Amino acid sequence: MIEFLPEQVEVLRQLQRACQDAGVDAVVLPEIPTRETDAQREYLRAHRKCLLCEYCSLEEEQNLRIVAENASFLAVVPYWAIWPFEVLVCRRHRLGSLLEFTESEVAHIGGNLKQLASEYDNVFDVPFPYSLGFHQSPSDGSPHAEWHFHAHFYPPLLRSARVRKFMVGFERLGNAQRDITPEIAAQRLREVMPTRSD
Repeated sequence: MIEFLPEQVEVLRQLQRACQDAGVDAVVLPEIPTRETDAQREYLRAHRKCLLCEYCSLEEEQNLRIVAENASFLAVVPYWAIWPFEVLVCRRHRLGSLLEFTESEVAHIGGNLKQLASEYDNVFDVPFPYSLGFHQSPSDGSPHAEWHFHAHFYPPLLRSARVRKFMVGFERLGNAQRDITPEIAAQRLREVMPTRSD
C-alpha cells in the first residue's frame, strides 16, 4: 500500500472534500499501480532483484511473446494478457520514471511506441483503437528502488475490426477470460511488423 506523509494526507482530504462538494464521490488512488508497487516491492524484498528486469530476461530467453525491441526497450504480449493484442513495454534495465531517461532512451521509447501504434493498424487493416498508459515510480517524495518504468497498451479489438472485447458478466464478477493466447497475439503482431527497430 502506498504510504503518504501527513501533509499529503491533508491535501488528499481537502481534495476529497472539494470533489464531494462538486458532486464527485471520492478521490481514489489507481488500483493497478498500487498493486504493481506492492508486487515490485515484495519481489525486491524477497529476491533482492527487480521483478520486471527478471521478467524481461525470461521473455528474452523464451523469445515467444516479443513483438518489438530496440537497445533500450522490450515490447511483449505478457503471458497474463487479458486483452487481445495487449502489450507491455518495459525498459530493459530498471529506471523508475521518464525523468531518469537519457536522450537516446527517450528516442528509443518514442520509436518503439510509434512502431507499435502504427503497426496495430495493420492487424485488421483499420485504425486500431487502444489505451496507452505509462506506469512509473510514485511521486510521493520517497525512494522507490523497486519501481521499474513500463507502459501498457490495451487494444479492445478481438478477431476482426468489428469484433470488440467487452469485460462483462463473469469477467467483471469472476475471472477474466482470454480469447486468444498471448503467443498467438504476439505472432499476429510480429507478422504485421516488418522488422524489430533499434
